[in-house]
Amino acid sequence: MTTVRRVTANLPQELLEEAMEVTGKGITETLVEGLSMVRRRRAFAKALALCGSLSLQVDLSTSRERDASLD
Repeated sequence: MTTVRRVTANLPQELLEEAMEVTGKGITETLVEGLSMVRRRRAFAKALALCGSLSLQVDLSTSRERDASLD
């Protein structure tokens, strides 16, 4: 079971209402989805930082499980 933390926050009403409209969910669910997006953004930034630093040797035919004679 996930630990839950109860918080009190002052949020811009218009922003919260617009976010809830977009998600089609209640306040808690909308805030959880927004926080998850912030976490994903950090992971994406870390992945972008790796851009150009990895050297991969990939055989596309093998990775696509294709028979080379069919090409």
